Amino acid sequence: MELTTPDQQAAKAFYGSLFGWEIEEVPLDDQGNVYLAAEKEGDSVAGIAGQMPELAGHPAFWGVYLAVDDVDATAAKVAGAGGNVEAGPFDVMELGRMASIQDPTGARVNLWQAGQTIGTTRANEPGTPQWNELVSPDLPTATKFYTDVLGVEWESMSMEGGDYLCLVSGGRQVGGAMVPPMEGIPPHWNVYFGTDDTDAGVARAVELGADVVAPAFDVPGVGRLAVLADPQGAMFNLIQPVPPS
Repeated sequence: MELTTPDQQAAKAFYGSLFGWEIEEVPLDDQGNVYLAAEKEGDSVAGIAGQMPELAGHPAFWGVYLAVDDVDATAAKVAGAGGNVEAGPFDVMELGRMASIQDPTGARVNLWQAGQTIGTTRANEPGTPQWNELVSPDLPTATKFYTDVLGVEWESMSMEGGDYLCLVSGGRQVGGAMVPPMEGIPPHWNVYFGTDDTDAGVARAVELGADVVAPAFDVPGVGRLAVLADPQGAMFNLIQPVPPS
């Protein structure tokens, strides 16, 4: 996961305080531009990038990276599957190689071929990435695209309010897909961070300047969730998973 924000230092203070991240500044050039690498107890959890000039005035946003073995070969499948390659593939120093793509329904996501780093190395615990989720009004079209391009599978999971789709890779559920819960929400990928107490997490986020988009609520069989916007407008979710039975 990677945050793109107009104020990296404010984001560093917010997420560092909220999740207990240690955040290192990585110089990008001799003009003082930096990339912020967020870690939890020495393990990589996320990145924080500055905003490009052409995005001036745009709220901050979280982006998702999907790992691939060969980004060039994968990106070459995108157009034929109905999507669009918006940038790349290109090298990110020696760290890896990436491309930014858009699926046929409009949701944007990135592809990442690891070089020196795979990206997130610590997940599925408090203060780390817990889940990624595609939100699209046309799930049949969107899910077929990811199957065609990435070779993943999807399986349905019954939930209150209708079925939920789980993204399956290597026999494991690693992400999800759902239709927007209300009108006016554009296609996008959601990010979820784990917490051991959603209500306390929401309260702490608000103290740090976040806005509550959806107050804490329970999803039977899944956990207790909340939707927040950080002080620069980036939307993210907190999830306190149901303990394993």
